[in-house]
Amino acid sequence: MNILRTAMLLAAMTALFMGVGYAIGGQSGMVMAFIVAAGMNFFSYWNSDKMVLRMHHAVEVGPQNAPEFHEIVKRLSEAANLPMPRTYIINSPQPNAFATGRNPQNAAVAASTGLLETLTPEEVAGVMAHELAHITNRDTLTMTITATLAGAISMLGNFAFFMGGNRNNGNGNAVATLLAVLLAPFAAMIVQMAISRTREYSADRLGAQICGQPLWLASALEKIAIAAGRIPNTDAERNPATAHMFIINPLGQHARDSLFSTHPNTLNRIKALEALDTEMRQMEASEPREERPRAPDERASDGGEGPWETPSPKPGARKKASVPPAGNSGQWGRKPDDEPRGPWS
Repeated sequence: MNILRTAMLLAAMTALFMGVGYAIGGQSGMVMAFIVAAGMNFFSYWNSDKMVLRMHHAVEVGPQNAPEFHEIVKRLSEAANLPMPRTYIINSPQPNAFATGRNPQNAAVAASTGLLETLTPEEVAGVMAHELAHITNRDTLTMTITATLAGAISMLGNFAFFMGGNRNNGNGNAVATLLAVLLAPFAAMIVQMAISRTREYSADRLGAQICGQPLWLASALEKIAIAAGRIPNTDAERNPATAHMFIINPLGQHARDSLFSTHPNTLNRIKALEALDTEMRQMEASEPREERPRAPDERASDGGEGPWETPSPKPGARKKASVPPAGNSGQWGRKPDDEPRGPWS
């Protein structure tokens, strides 16, 4: 169903793109718009990750300069049975994150410096699990192409306003041009937001299952939403068509969960995660526990050695991620006097 809905939305945007081209230049304009739309789809397919990452000045990091962040993503990827995506950090005080890429084999996840500095390791794991869920669901390609076409339609509307369309068509063309100017950006926005809204709930649920703790993500969403409402994201303001790719709208928050908000209402998402947490706990409580003989040196507790350790899953169950603990040497496992090891330190 998601694939069919995505295909229909992208087809609608391409048709809208062609309609704006017709309003500007008649049949020749429509043909040119179709060629441009096809070219943009092809270009976005192969370069979607590079485009968005470049827009937000993301810096690729690895185990050498961001070992804790890289390790969290690595363990979550293993839990989700995904190839390890490339990891990026965005130098922005606003806590936020997104994923991009045309498929799981060519995916990337990006987190802002504000996210890593504001959230606990558990909450960062919840956010990254959400982004990996987008990769698993193959949302990233659709969201990036939609952002590209939305921006292109807006530019076409502005172009129609300045060019006045094909004057040979008389008053009828003037009306079409006016509609292009007013409706094209609006329609592109609706389609873009519809894709984002329907997929965020799904990514929340799957992400919570990947990390095994829905409340980690719920807590992270609450913190990010509060901070995003008061801390600006300069790069997102310059490229508003990419706003729907972030886990929380980087352009500001809306009070109600409507078709015209770029993301579902954060409170609704948190409530859904809390309900999922209750559901998962009830399922775990109802499952019969299998007693087994313990080795003499084995701990008496079934909970592992810390908040990041979980018992081995039963056969057929989704593996829960285990992420390195913060310990006593700082939020990211560093001593206060350690040398900085990355652009976010």
